[in-house]
Amino acid sequence: MTTTFFLVRHAAHDRVGTVLCGRMPGVGLGDFGKAQARALAQRLAGESVASVQTSPLERAVETAEPIAAQIGSAPEICDDITEIDFGGWTGKSFDMLTDDRQWSTWNCSRSTSRPPGGETMLEAQARIVRAMERQRRLHGGRSVVLVSHSDVIKAALLYHLGMPIDAYTRLEVSPASISTLVVGDWGSKILRMNEVIAP
Repeated sequence: MTTTFFLVRHAAHDRVGTVLCGRMPGVGLGDFGKAQARALAQRLAGESVASVQTSPLERAVETAEPIAAQIGSAPEICDDITEIDFGGWTGKSFDMLTDDRQWSTWNCSRSTSRPPGGETMLEAQARIVRAMERQRRLHGGRSVVLVSHSDVIKAALLYHLGMPIDAYTRLEVSPASISTLVVGDWGSKILRMNEVIAP
């Protein structure tokens, strides 16, 4: 018995690529992001989705809501798939972080470093893998949508590919993208990666 997982990165907001939003509140989707979320819902409408799990952050919930509505349910909040805790870097622009030596270390070696006052990428990986295993036990033979964040999705994909966490730069996980994998007692298989859904 296998479970199909659709790992969905939240749709676009107006700070993507400029600010390390992390877990800061009040980061919602703009008009384009809302259109992307509706397109994601249409893309997933034909799948046998048993559950839509979402990070508690606004941009993820706003992405998950139309997907869940498409299958006649409400999204379920799952703290284990929330964004990495970036600690003292939360809310800083990427321009501000450029000269931070600790930021450079983080981006060169995710396996051995952590944000100031935050969590490691390996800790985030353990969270999302735990969430997936829980859903796999609940929904054998069905599909589950997890609406999460780029680095957290990358961490899950790296785990299932058997690759080290420092290989995260080899993967692209765009806003409003779906990465699909099947997980069973025998192991796992990646079916599609970074399928970008355009409105």
